[in-house]
Amino acid sequence: MENETLFSEDTEPPGTMTGLVVAQNEVTDFFSSPTNNSQPSLAKSKPERLYFPFKDSPRSRAFRKKHYPDISRIEWFDWRWQFQNAIRDVQVLDTIIHLSDNERQAMMHPSGDLPVAITPYYASLISTEDPSSPLRRSVVPVVDECLHTKGEEEDPLCEDADSPVPGIVHRYPDRVLFLVTDICATYCRYCTRSRIFGRQHQCFIDTAKWEKALAYIESNPNIRDVLLSGGDPLTLSDEKLEWLLSRLKDIPHVELIRIGTKAPVVLPQRITPALVSMLKKYHPLWMSIHITHPDELTPEMSAACIRLADAGIPLGSQTVLLSGINDSVSTMSRLVHGLLQIRVRPYYLYQCDPIPGSSHFRTPISKGLEIIQGLRGHTTGYAVPTYVVDAPGGGGKIPLLPEYATGWDKGDLLMRNYEGNIFRYPDNHAESKDIH
Repeated sequence: MENETLFSEDTEPPGTMTGLVVAQNEVTDFFSSPTNNSQPSLAKSKPERLYFPFKDSPRSRAFRKKHYPDISRIEWFDWRWQFQNAIRDVQVLDTIIHLSDNERQAMMHPSGDLPVAITPYYASLISTEDPSSPLRRSVVPVVDECLHTKGEEEDPLCEDADSPVPGIVHRYPDRVLFLVTDICATYCRYCTRSRIFGRQHQCFIDTAKWEKALAYIESNPNIRDVLLSGGDPLTLSDEKLEWLLSRLKDIPHVELIRIGTKAPVVLPQRITPALVSMLKKYHPLWMSIHITHPDELTPEMSAACIRLADAGIPLGSQTVLLSGINDSVSTMSRLVHGLLQIRVRPYYLYQCDPIPGSSHFRTPISKGLEIIQGLRGHTTGYAVPTYVVDAPGGGGKIPLLPEYATGWDKGDLLMRNYEGNIFRYPDNHAESKDIH
């Protein structure tokens, strides 16, 4: 892994800066800080220096010079430029990865509301010729998205039914999900909240809605844990994000704040020194990172995670099990081992949610159990995520495990270890019974 490096601006002469200035102005206007007089005013930070946050990988550097020859390294490392220049157009994408007829048709005739957006950085990781490659399948649509099968629903987890006020999902007793934005830097084709991206006249980046959500949290003393999600909270400006964190920190019964994000993976440039310096003021702050495949573990992504970890932010991974992408023990082993090396603890392995057009992504439950069985005992327990099904109908996350307990015999519990051998434990206080 390459070491995290800050380059001086003299390393490479700046290219045309017009696009960067426009992008910065657009982001500043779009993500401007709340102006309601009742809100606490945050001191305006000095203009953020243009850092080279990490040493770019040879692949990323070659991609930039080929497809963005007029873009300087300064611009490439600016997260706002990456965000504003996300690839959304079929013609542009076709010049980069040579779309198949299937992909081109899906982009020209979308079947649902989920848009296409791929940051230039993430596009540099995608195979140019193989439509079946893992990262390409994750973010480039195919016509299979038009196929809706039995059991698929727009909101299979019934989050809307558990939403007492806009932006809040309150399913579990002591914690809430706070949807603070409906924007991502890159859209995953299997997103469980794909329904929210196409809703008309719905904007989660709304001060009035945030105030109602905060009021709900303040009025419920049982809420001790708030998970910021969306969309991706790290697409917000530092000022917007800090306003939210500071308001939550002021609520006495909120003990823990978490951020769910894919930014370190698709937009590692977002993890700036300024962002990290701000985040560390709001400990205990945890971060769950959506990571799909070991091909995402680039020098840039690794450096972003190390920077967050060095700031004392515990990092966990959330991985969706996807057919033909990461549904093998070998692929998952490479992923979890790579994550531990950059101080990210594998947290959840999710069964893919049955949203419309997701059948080509979903695996049998037996595949997830096979992967857990292939990890448990064969590697450290720190590398083994919890395999869960987020139960359709609003049942919440239900963990699934292989059958390690096989029954009782004469007061002994019979157990199967990772090698398949049966062992006994003297369970003298339990009634003799069988496990079915």
